[in-house]
Amino acid sequence: MTKHLLYIWLLFISFGVQAQEWTTDYKNAVALSKETQKPIILVFAGSDWCVPCIKLDREIWQSNEFKTQAKKRYVLYKADFPRKKANRLSKEKEAKNGRLAEMFNPKGYFPLVVIIDSEQQVIGTMGYEKIPPQEYVTRINSYLK
Repeated sequence: MTKHLLYIWLLFISFGVQAQEWTTDYKNAVALSKETQKPIILVFAGSDWCVPCIKLDREIWQSNEFKTQAKKRYVLYKADFPRKKANRLSKEKEAKNGRLAEMFNPKGYFPLVVIIDSEQQVIGTMGYEKIPPQEYVTRINSYLK
């Protein structure tokens, strides 16, 4: 019985180590970026309707390669624009994401990955690319100083 508990505990710990922290408030993301001097990876996505957004999440954001780099090097924020009623955001969250889109994604591209420094200056943009996670991470890192 003790062996089973140990295995369960180790499994739980291994998931925790690989978890990525997507901040839930953009102001908090900016504050954390300033505090840590890490860039913000701001992702504009349509999580329940945009096929390339779903692929980007599945192939890149959920990869171990990205999770490892994210923990060390980035502050993460996802501005989601779901369409299905079941996935709707609060009016406040919709409005906040809308203001971010006006600032950083005025053409409405989905998905759009915007790399921002701690002063909220855009240092790079990307979209979905069918490339291995390590190559995607390398491209993100190419924008960093």
